[in-house]
Amino acid sequence: MPNANNAAQTPPPVPAGQAARRVEPVAEELGRRFRAAGFALALVGGSVRDTLLGRLGNDLDFTTDARPEQVLTILRPWADAVWEVGIAFGTVGGRKKAPALDGTTRDFQIEVTTYRSEAYDRTSRKPEVSYGDTIEEDLVRRDFTVNAMAVALPGSDFIDPYGGLDDLAARTLRTPGSPESSFSDDPLRMLRAARFAAQLDFEVAPEVVAAMTAMADRIGIVSAERIRDELNKLVLSAHPRKGLRLLVETGLADRVLPELSALRLERDEHFRHKDVYEHTLTVLEQAIDLEDDGPDLVLRLAALLHDIGKPKTRRFESDGRVSFHHHEVVGAKLAKARMLQLKYSNEMVKDVSRLVELHLRFHGYGSGEWTDSAVRRYVRDAGPLLDRLHKLTRSDCTTRNKRKAAALSRTYDALEARIAELQEQEELDAIRPDLDGNQIMAVLEIPPGPAVGKAYQYLLELRLENGPLGEEAATAALREWWAAQSSR
Repeated sequence: MPNANNAAQTPPPVPAGQAARRVEPVAEELGRRFRAAGFALALVGGSVRDTLLGRLGNDLDFTTDARPEQVLTILRPWADAVWEVGIAFGTVGGRKKAPALDGTTRDFQIEVTTYRSEAYDRTSRKPEVSYGDTIEEDLVRRDFTVNAMAVALPGSDFIDPYGGLDDLAARTLRTPGSPESSFSDDPLRMLRAARFAAQLDFEVAPEVVAAMTAMADRIGIVSAERIRDELNKLVLSAHPRKGLRLLVETGLADRVLPELSALRLERDEHFRHKDVYEHTLTVLEQAIDLEDDGPDLVLRLAALLHDIGKPKTRRFESDGRVSFHHHEVVGAKLAKARMLQLKYSNEMVKDVSRLVELHLRFHGYGSGEWTDSAVRRYVRDAGPLLDRLHKLTRSDCTTRNKRKAAALSRTYDALEARIAELQEQEELDAIRPDLDGNQIMAVLEIPPGPAVGKAYQYLLELRLENGPLGEEAATAALREWWAAQSSR
């Protein structure tokens, strides 16, 4: 059954007037507070876009002519919590628990930003912020026309000076001003174009694509953290293939994820290996279809990066075949290096690179002749990533040969059944020797030290090879091993 994320289609926009009437009561209430204080307030950006698309969320973005200190004065007595993390850029955040249009009570996350314009110095990673005086000035600096619409509060005046509603209806991403000016102001918007295309299943206007291609080098001044966050949103979207293709075709991937672009290997004249780039995008989509509890970033990144070792390991053999020996090992190292450069957490780097390293392990055991020892080692090596490894391995089958695909599926079904059977018998999730460190020291009458670790590893190998031995048999095996060590 297709995953809901992948199957969902963006609904057509509702009329602007109707959207204005669907503004959350908490936004109207906040608008009245700003008006009473002598300031203007408007719901803006993604909040308006999503309302027009029939998506009512908990995150509300506002713009105002009030300066940040004045915004704080208005928000503090009203909101349940207020934070000033973005105040240097003119943004004050808050949280308010309030009734929603759907009859529920929700925690609304609120951001109020002073009218502003911002631009990057050619060599700076930080925007220079200056405040504006009109909402039109504020809207023109927005990334795309579909995010440059506003609803003045309180009330229902719809503000759309740059044709965002028409572009929303046409499912097109354009910039309010020239794309060159927009991307020069904030180069991250080029990645946001790919991300919104993937999230909303929109097309990017040709002039925007042209600017992204011409200005791809400009992304170099953006911090790794901001690039990582945009990539995450793209990969976690409903249509990641669409956004990733755009990154590759415009050359942006060469700057932020060059391993993806490198997968476009030239095919040999006999087409003896599949298109690794297209295969990778298909594996990602098939992994998404197997997700159980919503988007899984670790699984999706592993699917995206699982074959990035192939370009470095491709060999044309004497018999005409193409090989990629040990590409999973090389790929794991490349994945680790790229993710560290993009400032991913150590835990996520470890999990994704481990999945890349293990993604071929299943194929190393032939066509189903799995010994109990092999099953134990497979489970031990996967550890807490076993469920994700199951999904990645199944997703990695993109052959058009239905008989071959069915055979692989049956073999993996059999492996999962064997794992379940052994898990019931042996508690595979926590494989450990039959004797712990204290028992080893007592049996061998030795103090803590390297010898204890060697003995422990020996007993662990026995456990993996033979299953549970029991304390008596394990003790006898340990004594025999120790005698052999002592005689060397």
